[in-house]
Amino acid sequence: MALYTETVMDHFMHPRNVGSIENADGVGEVGNAKCGDIMKIYLKIDDNRVTDVKFETFGCGSAIASSSMATEMIKGKTVEEALALTNKEVVDALGGLPVHKLHCSVLAEEAVKSAIQDYYEKNGIAYDKSKFPCEGCCESCRMV
Repeated sequence: MALYTETVMDHFMHPRNVGSIENADGVGEVGNAKCGDIMKIYLKIDDNRVTDVKFETFGCGSAIASSSMATEMIKGKTVEEALALTNKEVVDALGGLPVHKLHCSVLAEEAVKSAIQDYYEKNGIAYDKSKFPCEGCCESCRMV
């Protein structure tokens, strides 16, 4: 059995939504201190809907594939739907990841949440802080 699925390889070799968004409505950046992966997600939000999303990731193939898939999964969704994205959904959409690479999907989830939190804070929107990763709480997924 191959280490990576065809979907993972496709999103690694041909990532979707790469780049940045000038004057993004929300930007989230997270990193993993143990492996060195860093993900940055940019959101453009209109009428409570993610109308554009881009990412920049420094990391392994699984990190790039997870970032790419997460952006595809939230594009066009409401902010609340994007906030509900889980790392398990990212892994399932990729057709699986090796156990030692699951942290990449966690980073993708947390980067999306961090960008939404930034959007809320920039716009003075009240939010439930418990739905967001707290800075420095996760040893393997520290915010940068």
